[in-house]
Amino acid sequence: MVSGAYLYQCELRHLRLTPVRYGFRQRTYLWLVDLDALPALPWWLRGLAGFHAEDHLGPTGTTLRAGVEEFLVAHGIDLHGGRIRMLAHARVLGYVFNPLTLYWCCYPDGSPACVIAEVHNTYGGRHRYLLRPDGRGRAEVNKRFPVSPFFPVDGSYQIRVPPPGERLAVGVTLRRNGTTTFVAGLTGRRRPGTPGGLLRLAARHPLATVAVSAGIRFHGIRLYLRGLPVHPHAASALTDEEEK
Repeated sequence: MVSGAYLYQCELRHLRLTPVRYGFRQRTYLWLVDLDALPALPWWLRGLAGFHAEDHLGPTGTTLRAGVEEFLVAHGIDLHGGRIRMLAHARVLGYVFNPLTLYWCCYPDGSPACVIAEVHNTYGGRHRYLLRPDGRGRAEVNKRFPVSPFFPVDGSYQIRVPPPGERLAVGVTLRRNGTTTFVAGLTGRRRPGTPGGLLRLAARHPLATVAVSAGIRFHGIRLYLRGLPVHPHAASALTDEEEK
């Protein structure tokens, strides 16, 4: 087993409730990694799992952990060296796309500090939400970043992010004007992060990151053809200063 790493065989579910009802499901796999012990795979497998700061929070030339800590410090949080675990797609054959990356951040005694939800859209923008979940892993934040071109940037997210264990159960609900307009769920079962486990999942879901990106565009085209209006997003990506 790769130290500190697990794989989750997942199912992603999206359900749009207004102005038309539209849903889909997609199967994929994700990594859960400790940012202090990223997977060290055999050379012949490295093309199937790359972890790079520039794919997530950190700029080129730094580490994933440093990028996360920079964001936390800007929000007045010092983990004092505590553990950070990341749930995400790895880079596969040079390509990666993560609609949602999650970071569970803890203090040295293991107590939870916060969760970071990092959202990427298909226009190259990304935004980071700082979550402080309650005892049941639930948090709420105002929407500040465009994801779908068919929704304006308003409303709030109700997010469920309990720490992952044998089972993964993440949920996101978008509410606008007191009404639930969109629901997404991510469920999965944990698998050992072994070379054999990776090969099995990669064979079952080849080019997983490409499939996720292509799926988003495919369903977007279908919604557009159904006549959904497109909302212009003048500020499709916030600067670091605006996020802070």
